[in-house]
Amino acid sequence: MDYLFETDRLRVRAMIPDDAERLYAIHAEDAVRRWFPNECYADVAEARDAAGFFADCVREKRLPYVLAVELKSTGELIGDTGISEVEGRPEETEIGYVIGEAWRGKGCATELVRAMTAFAARQFGSRVIWGRVVHGNAASARVLEKSGYAFVREESGAEDDPYGSGMLVYRKDG
Repeated sequence: MDYLFETDRLRVRAMIPDDAERLYAIHAEDAVRRWFPNECYADVAEARDAAGFFADCVREKRLPYVLAVELKSTGELIGDTGISEVEGRPEETEIGYVIGEAWRGKGCATELVRAMTAFAARQFGSRVIWGRVVHGNAASARVLEKSGYAFVREESGAEDDPYGSGMLVYRKDG
């Protein structure tokens, strides 16, 4: 398996079709559904289609660039991470990440976000990387802050705001 980068505990790679069941299960967890209801898969087939699409993007080195995150010690898929474009601003990207419930609160998300931020700057020349968090998701906001992102503003009316409660916007210069 080819890994794009590693951290002390994690390995990050392109998605493969075999990731579909675990990807579906992670995105179906209550903690993920609560904050990302619009990013949950309807079924394993939809997760398999998404994994194929993301693998194509990685192969073609284009955005969105979404990757599988494995625990280095076991090879278990524990989440995903990615960057997407900021429309009209080619040197800016937005980071995203999901870590399964069993691995939350253990520092994995912070470790991942730090490494993915560096990777985005290296791989895509991202000079500014944005992070957006649903208002109320304090754990995700802490991950961004511990990863060197600075709070910039609250945003309302975003089309991807699942509850209309606003988004917290963070920024890190790459």
